[in-house]
Amino acid sequence: MTTPYTPPRVWTWDQANGGEFAHINRPVAGATHEKTLPVGKHPLQLYSLATPNGVKVTVMLEELLALGHSGAEYDAWLIRIGEGDQFSSGFVEVNPNSKIPALVDNSTDRPVRVFESGSILLYLAEKFGALLPTDPAQKTEVMNWLFWQMGSAPYLGGGFGHFYAYAPEKLEYPINRFSMETKRQLDVLDRQLAERPFIAGDHYSIADIAIWPWYGALVLGRLYDAAEFLSVSDYPNVLRWANAIDARPAVQRGRRVNRIWGDESEQLAERHSADDFNPA
Repeated sequence: MTTPYTPPRVWTWDQANGGEFAHINRPVAGATHEKTLPVGKHPLQLYSLATPNGVKVTVMLEELLALGHSGAEYDAWLIRIGEGDQFSSGFVEVNPNSKIPALVDNSTDRPVRVFESGSILLYLAEKFGALLPTDPAQKTEVMNWLFWQMGSAPYLGGGFGHFYAYAPEKLEYPINRFSMETKRQLDVLDRQLAERPFIAGDHYSIADIAIWPWYGALVLGRLYDAAEFLSVSDYPNVLRWANAIDARPAVQRGRRVNRIWGDESEQLAERHSADDFNPA
């Protein structure tokens, strides 16, 4: 039995109880050290890591390039969040929230910073006129699901993922609580995909790009090693959709960028040219 916890009248930070990420988590914002971000030759500068949120943006950029948008060429710089790179003065200037991914667009009169993965997807879709319908009703449906993902994924990542995979001890109540919510979300997606090939309708969009790195990776067995635990076979429509997107060449390239773990053939720490995917 876990000893019941009675919250004090005033909470104080105890780094010793922070678990696996205690060395980088803290209850204040701002930079911890001075360091300028590198800048490459392309207009778009991405600072990221191949977490699900990071993969959203690299997939988006690779899809834009596959569609022929040469202006979407980009430099992808590795941000090692386990080492605290996100707290450098340069990164905090781009994203005061110190979370990856963060993008700088230098193609404009004044550089534009874009942070939060959903904001980056929307920015790029509107900049290049791609992967987002122009019809108001269809666009709204895509936006519905984009915002659904942004609001739902914290239950999967910070909730289920934290307590199932990363917490210093396994606690039944939070694991049950967030497993229930994760399965409910998978059921939402499964019902939505029962009568349409993509999340928001007949066409692939930023809604799919936002949702796939989280829920697609989960049902494909790539997230938290939890596919069996969550009985993902209960969601055949999500599995069909996840596999279809997984087969897209741009998705396969995008999920490699800023990846520094797993099979070496799937890693590409930084990306500055299409040639980086097939080095000589």
